[in-house]
Amino acid sequence: MSSWQHPKAPVQALIFDMDGTMIDSMGHHKQSWVAFAAHHGLDIEVGELMRRTTGRTVVECMNELFQTELSPERNRELAEQKEALYREAFGPVFREVAGFTEFAGRARALGLKVGVGTAGDRHNIAFAFGHLQLPQAPHAVVGGDEGLPGKPEPAIFLEAAKRMGISPEACIVFEDAPFGIEAARRAGMRAVAMCTSHRAEELAGPQVIASANHYLDLMNSGFLETLYVATS
Repeated sequence: MSSWQHPKAPVQALIFDMDGTMIDSMGHHKQSWVAFAAHHGLDIEVGELMRRTTGRTVVECMNELFQTELSPERNRELAEQKEALYREAFGPVFREVAGFTEFAGRARALGLKVGVGTAGDRHNIAFAFGHLQLPQAPHAVVGGDEGLPGKPEPAIFLEAAKRMGISPEACIVFEDAPFGIEAARRAGMRAVAMCTSHRAEELAGPQVIASANHYLDLMNSGFLETLYVATS
């Protein structure tokens, strides 16, 4: 499935969320939350927890899970436990969202900058990039442990654009979660809804110019080649 509208303003950069957008990891994040909660004797409804936390930083997620403001030291300790469970589960079966690497390469070949704006921490970012083995590093990577508020606040995407030297209106965000789609709107950026964990209807909005199940859809429809790409 793929649907899109031609963006009328010139595009200079693409900013990708990581989990569920670059890599097909959300099922393993869910699995690791269940294991983490059980270890700590917490009874959770994991679907509801994911709804409240996907796109937020791990610090924010821990405070939400425990329903209290944890000390930075305790929060960091708990976050490391949870994310280690995630990496242990996902590592042996790691996979990208179909077509991502090729799609990012084609974008660069067209002169577009490529950024990453994720709530994931530096350890999960290193894990993802270690497995992806991209031919070229992104022009900017902003993570969720840099002191910025998580999504739906726009700070992570705005910082990615700033580091690339691109104005927000010249960026297109790729996102798989409602909080991320809303963060793009608040940032003044257009968005592409990647329907890996949510339906297109759940990711709809005036800023959403396309929806697709994966990047093969977008490449098959000629999405990149028909963008109005800025040449200067």
